Amino acid sequence: MAALEKLMKTKNKLSGSKNILVTGSNGQLGSSLALMANNDDARFFFTDIDTLDITDYKAISRFIKEHGIDIVINCAAYTNVDNAEDDVEAAYKINAEAPGNLAKACRINKAALIHVSTDYVFGKERSMLPRTEEVKPSPTGVYGKSKLAGEERVVSEFGESEGARYALIRTAWLYSEYGKNFVKTMLALFSTKEKVSVVFDQVGTPTYASDLAAVVYRMAMEMANGYFRKIDNGIYNFTNEGVCSWYDFAAAIAEFTNSSCKVLPCHSDEYKSKVKRPNYSVLDKSKIKQRLQIEIPHWRESLRICIENLVG
Repeated sequence: MAALEKLMKTKNKLSGSKNILVTGSNGQLGSSLALMANNDDARFFFTDIDTLDITDYKAISRFIKEHGIDIVINCAAYTNVDNAEDDVEAAYKINAEAPGNLAKACRINKAALIHVSTDYVFGKERSMLPRTEEVKPSPTGVYGKSKLAGEERVVSEFGESEGARYALIRTAWLYSEYGKNFVKTMLALFSTKEKVSVVFDQVGTPTYASDLAAVVYRMAMEMANGYFRKIDNGIYNFTNEGVCSWYDFAAAIAEFTNSSCKVLPCHSDEYKSKVKRPNYSVLDKSKIKQRLQIEIPHWRESLRICIENLVG
């Protein structure tokens, strides 16, 4: 709980009852948000593809109207980076068209929207400085391009409409106790391999889904209480603090689990991939730290908490 306590230094109390829709609720972020949905003043609706198809505008609009939704948190995404190169239509439908549908339905029904995006909107930049929200994106593959298209559709759909409230939160290297992710993959490999090779030439910052969920929850409460104004609309970066390579990340997992498996560094080009991943995608979090007045835990601190929950 230490990491979350840092993020939630002040408890948000709702000024009145609010209805909050969470899409993609079976994923890592949605599952983490479900653990925080205990505010007696808010009613949460957790949906996934089996209960609400967000590529269907009519279904979304009808759901928002029927349930009086005040805030939508979109956690849904097509995240298989390699498969997206072949499954272009599906990637764009989920990552681009669906956010546009949600934004349109929110605008018409005067609801707020929090949409989660990715560091993969970057990739071609040569600068080794953390990416601020103002850096022009340059994605290298279908996944990143489709996610960027989703951001653009949200911004375009809301436009300058009166009362529009939306936040696009870019994150990176998400892991948790839920679903498939790098931490769980490494734990499985450590249990069966004597050594594993992990790329050292891709640098970024891991993000614990529980920490991201706390920030998304906090942003939702700001919107619910009317503290989030039109001037606050736009893009926000969030990851844990610190910088590392995937190799460093894997080595820390081995360290925290006292694994005897040896972690070896390797180059990205030693692994065949249909898309070039960002070599450097560290996100600058100054904007969200200032806006929400939060302290963000270092990635190693949060990783230790997640591993303790997974393996004890």
